[in-house]
Amino acid sequence: MSKVYVFLADGFEEIEALTVVDILRRAGADLQTVSVMESKSLEGRSGIKVEADLLFAECSPGAADLLVLPGGMPGTKYLMMHSGLREALLQADREKRLIGAICAAPTVLGSLGITEGRRATSYPGMADKLKGCTYVEDEAVVTDGHIVTSRGAGTAMAFSLKLTALLFGEEKASEISRSVVCMP
Repeated sequence: MSKVYVFLADGFEEIEALTVVDILRRAGADLQTVSVMESKSLEGRSGIKVEADLLFAECSPGAADLLVLPGGMPGTKYLMMHSGLREALLQADREKRLIGAICAAPTVLGSLGITEGRRATSYPGMADKLKGCTYVEDEAVVTDGHIVTSRGAGTAMAFSLKLTALLFGEEKASEISRSVVCMP
């Protein structure tokens, strides 16, 4: 079973985080949400309150097959400031484990040099924060090796299904897509 952590901070984009959680759990992932704040109780950018499964100190990011960063503000800024998460991302990158980031969150990867020399995307207007990458504007989801980036809330389903395909195969991703009546 694939181990996945979705990292949350106050101000996270609910659609981006919860779509990933829902789709990957449907696929069978051992997925837990992880707060990088001092509390498990969080509030998204639209005021939706959620309870994370774990605090960062309770998780083992080195044991995860996939680390996911949803966007949203100021959530992305909190993710970027968390030293433990930054180190976990660098370790995952060194070990070539999957990392997914959507909307503003690819800027966290950019700040760590993880997108350098890669194809990547993000929320429009954030290209300058992904220095050294080949910025892609016309794809909803961009995969370059073990790094998966996506544009924003409107691409959350495509992002989630791509992560599903990478962890469980295209057949499982297609099965989930059909089961939720995902339309082209």
